[in-house]
Amino acid sequence: MKASLLILFWSLVLVSCKEISFEVPQPAGVKPLTEVPVNLRGHYLSYDERTGEESDTLIIESWGYHFKDVNDNDWLGSGHLSDSLVVKFYKNYYFVNFKSEGQWVLRLVRQKPSGGLEFLSIDIQDDAKRKETLKKISKKMKVKEVHHGDDTFYQIDPTPAQLMTLIKEGYFTGPELSKIK
Repeated sequence: MKASLLILFWSLVLVSCKEISFEVPQPAGVKPLTEVPVNLRGHYLSYDERTGEESDTLIIESWGYHFKDVNDNDWLGSGHLSDSLVVKFYKNYYFVNFKSEGQWVLRLVRQKPSGGLEFLSIDIQDDAKRKETLKKISKKMKVKEVHHGDDTFYQIDPTPAQLMTLIKEGYFTGPELSKIK
């Protein structure tokens, strides 16, 4: 079964072939957290996008995260706050920055009133959507294409205000994970 959280995990850790990236962890100028805040810690359940059935569990701890599959096996991977995994908090969003191939890739996490999490990114996997998204972003700021092996990064350098504008304009989208513990 192809679980949506497993897909989410690989998009976090391995980074897909085409990503919006940054020179520095975002937002620039905001200090990183030294540990994950208590309010974010817990167990979060994902749902299979096709079937709607419960899928894998994301477990957030003070030091980072790890995953368990539907059979409670803890083999899907983990991430520890470090110089290559940087989390920042700004304007009610957690900015989760992963270093990959010398580039910083960004995921946003926003806690919902229910306790669940919105997990957001700029999705540019589809060719048509990528062209449209990059065209719109390039009207706001410079986009630099960076190649590393088979991977292509589209590097931008927004100010914190420009980054918040991209968020408000709906460039960041993604699933919601339900808090179960």
